[in-house]
Amino acid sequence: MEAVLTCSALTKAYGPNKALDNFTAVFSGGRITGLLGPNGSGKTTLMKLAAGLLVPTGGSLRVCGQAPGPQTKARVAYLPERTYLPAGLRVREALELFCDFYADFSREKAVSMLADLKIQPGDKISAMSKGTREKVQLVLVMSRAAGLYLLDEPIGGVDPATRDYILQTIIGNYNPEASVMISTHLIADVEKVLDDVLFINQGRIMLRTSVDQIREEKGMSVDQLFREVFKC
Repeated sequence: MEAVLTCSALTKAYGPNKALDNFTAVFSGGRITGLLGPNGSGKTTLMKLAAGLLVPTGGSLRVCGQAPGPQTKARVAYLPERTYLPAGLRVREALELFCDFYADFSREKAVSMLADLKIQPGDKISAMSKGTREKVQLVLVMSRAAGLYLLDEPIGGVDPATRDYILQTIIGNYNPEASVMISTHLIADVEKVLDDVLFINQGRIMLRTSVDQIREEKGMSVDQLFREVFKC
């Protein structure tokens, strides 16, 4: 598979503090990568740079071979950690927004997944539980045929049953030629869907390997290795 996201000496600084520091990595299509690290390690900064929401201080990145801009934003499906849908919207209005903004959005796929969840077009976002809102947001993002999916804490703050649904939605609906990046603290829940992991701390890569290698060479789960690497 071809490279979807290429980062070369990528740096993002806020004053004297570097959120990303000389970060170099290539993310290929057809792989799901867990972006794992403690709070403030640079995970969200990397996703926002890839989504074109931040500008690098140094280095470069390419999405599907292009520098960040309108064309790359059209190839990236970004799910931020916080709720982004206006509370006053109804589901049908959210569907219309995605249809208007994204040429690769499949309304049919989204409507089908929402029906499975017994979520109706007339339902108001404001009347939904946190878990249901997160399901709606994920359905919208995963109904795009994007080249790069950036999912920031997609299962944070929801019950175990909702986590399972979200993970199944991710692995069952992303474009198979795309690259998926998942940032999470709930590693034990997510590692079953991961192909690769990248451990990051203070904006630098600490480890980059496949989940299979961790299990075969170290005889550990990703969660166990993470706890060992980042133990206090």
